[in-house]
Amino acid sequence: MPRKLRRDLPELLIRTAQEEGCAGFKNGELLRRVSPLFQVLVTLDQRMQYQQNLRQFDLGLVVIDIPDTRLEFVRELLPQIRDAIQRISPGEVIVIAR
Repeated sequence: MPRKLRRDLPELLIRTAQEEGCAGFKNGELLRRVSPLFQVLVTLDQRMQYQQNLRQFDLGLVVIDIPDTRLEFVRELLPQIRDAIQRISPGEVIVIAR
């Protein structure tokens, strides 16, 4: 996700996987490492939901499914992203598509 997106969600405490020392890990290892740190993982990686058994992790996954991932296009989905973050449960996947 674009880091600048956090400015648009000031009501949320947002940390990136990179800031938590988890950058560069494959999806399964990434999920194992961030599960104790995050309640929700927001990603542009649409494959993650199919490659991993998300019920084994204690976090929700919000997948942004858009053809162009530039910040201006992600910003168009902010109301849906905000809503998904607020209502997701651990082990759940919510896909936001345009």
